[in-house]
Amino acid sequence: MPHDAWLILPMYDEAENIEPIVDAALDVFARAAPGAHRILVVDDSSPDGTGAIADRLAAEHAAVDVLHRPLREGLGPAYLAGFDYALRHDAAFVIEMDSDFSHDPADLARLLAAAQEADLVLGSRYVAGGAVTDWGRVRRTVSRGGSCYARVVLGVDVRDLTGGFKCFRREVLEAIDLPTVRSRGYAFQVELTHRAIGAGFRVVELPIVFRDRQRGRSKMSWRIAGEAAWLVPQLRFGRRRARISG
Repeated sequence: MPHDAWLILPMYDEAENIEPIVDAALDVFARAAPGAHRILVVDDSSPDGTGAIADRLAAEHAAVDVLHRPLREGLGPAYLAGFDYALRHDAAFVIEMDSDFSHDPADLARLLAAAQEADLVLGSRYVAGGAVTDWGRVRRTVSRGGSCYARVVLGVDVRDLTGGFKCFRREVLEAIDLPTVRSRGYAFQVELTHRAIGAGFRVVELPIVFRDRQRGRSKMSWRIAGEAAWLVPQLRFGRRRARISG
């Protein structure tokens, strides 16, 4: 059984989702990692009161911690702060998951089980058995096309590079030089997986069903998508130029 499994939930204006997602995750962890799990809510000073709800949940549940950040800096910096916190508290496994039920909390148990044999487990929409529901044709095309673009440019055999449902062994996070991660939005997901593959870790994809959020507002924007399109070539060719010039 896994020990010291940490779930990182970055949040900004998720007052409608925070309590049900934390309760659902705690229920799954109680069976999948009894007595050896923590949930860390990373709140970027949400104006809708998400942070206050998080504090109440932490007071009610010994397995819930809260990290308050003074500024909204994006998904990447929020996750990096959460990773640092979890590693300093002896996490053996660190999990990323969306806070809006786009990812099914029941799949936490499957990711943890797969992490017993792999270094990084990706919840994948685009392998056999995976799916996306509730999205229109344009959004499906953009999402799948983004993953395909990143896969081709980076030359890696991963079908869902942009997904945000992942389980890392601590050794991966310690080895991939987190302080130098550059991306702030959803390109963060591509960058971390690319670094893990480059460092020689075993990465596996586990099929999941991704659902659109039912409550709250999506944080995705064209600016975030543009960052990903610009950064992906930098991940491959920028580092190569740095090695040559050095």
